[in-house]
Amino acid sequence: MTVSDRIRIKDVRLLSDDHYTLKTTTFEWRRNNGEWQTQHRETYDRGNGAALLPYNRARRSVVLVRQFRYPAYVNGHDDLLVEAAAGLLDDAEPEARIRAEAEEETGYRLHHVHKVFEAFMSPGAVTEKLHFFVAEYDEKMRIGSGGGNAEEGEDIEVLELSIDEALAMIADGRIVDAKTIMLLQYAALCVFRDVTSWTTG
Repeated sequence: MTVSDRIRIKDVRLLSDDHYTLKTTTFEWRRNNGEWQTQHRETYDRGNGAALLPYNRARRSVVLVRQFRYPAYVNGHDDLLVEAAAGLLDDAEPEARIRAEAEEETGYRLHHVHKVFEAFMSPGAVTEKLHFFVAEYDEKMRIGSGGGNAEEGEDIEVLELSIDEALAMIADGRIVDAKTIMLLQYAALCVFRDVTSWTTG
């Protein structure tokens, strides 16, 4: 039995379509014991996205960005967020989109981009699925200063950090963005295999 066999959509109402889409849905769910239960859920659809971590194995470094995130601020985070470069797909293929986004945000035109996994970031309410990538970089790939798109309100600072410092920033709370933590821990396990500091703190 698939999930489609266990759900009956009864009603879908649009609550907001200002920038992204917020809907409320009433459905019946067939529980494990066979009984049907009526449930109500709101879903926020902002489209799918991609994130990328540039790394330099020889220098043991990574490139991240730092920017203001209003939703984090209103939830008590009175600081800029340190993040991996990321963006919405906007109907583009994930690899093509993340190449463009990484160039726009970090200033690096990356050559070999490698997809490592996909993940739903907040499946209790948000439909978004992220495609995660890594790519090796060197200084010859830097073609600009990055910084993002000012017309879209982006005001991005580019950071080049050692992998050890980036992992320490997870441990001490300076990096609190989920996609970035996931990519840095992937890098610790699969790119910089001798790194152990990410488990401390």
